[in-house]
Amino acid sequence: MKKTEKICNLCGRQVDGLTKHHLIPKTRHTNKGNKKKFSREEVRDRVAYFCRDCHVQIHAVLTEKELETKYNTSESLLAHPDIKVFVDWIKDKNFSNLKTRRANRRK
Repeated sequence: MKKTEKICNLCGRQVDGLTKHHLIPKTRHTNKGNKKKFSREEVRDRVAYFCRDCHVQIHAVLTEKELETKYNTSESLLAHPDIKVFVDWIKDKNFSNLKTRRANRRK
């Protein structure tokens, strides 16, 4: 799915401002194990577009190494119990960018 479609690849919500997520984190691109498992093109091109809320949640729950080795597809991310609970909760919400909304309430 492309960024211009404005649909989050995880929660399916239509939002403005999707973020590009490298399914194989850029910090892991030079890892020797990574080079054995994936071609250079696959590493570079394996991306998904998520709303900011889902993207923040992914990086809050999983390490870069976990993202590289176990959760390098949208399907595998959805299979993670903590990500699934979050996605099930947020998919019917009509707002985006929870972090900003929380920060604004504190003012």
